[in-house]
Amino acid sequence: MLSEHHDIDHEFPEYHEKLEALCAIDAVFTDLVQRHDRLDDEIRELEERGLPIGDTEIEAMKFRRAELKDEIYIRLRKG
Repeated sequence: MLSEHHDIDHEFPEYHEKLEALCAIDAVFTDLVQRHDRLDDEIRELEERGLPIGDTEIEAMKFRRAELKDEIYIRLRKG
């Protein structure tokens, strides 16, 4: 089963330029984006390969990804 890609640039294409600009000047913002995208990659790999992980664990990972996405979106809107 191929899961959907949720990297930040894919999630917010309308903020592409702002995303790049903020990443260039804000290390904290860059860290948030990198943490989100690494977690997204990890979730995709687990789902695509069917690696053993409990439902509770994968749901917790997805919840954390959503929290990071929300933090990033707030900063993009303010930025």
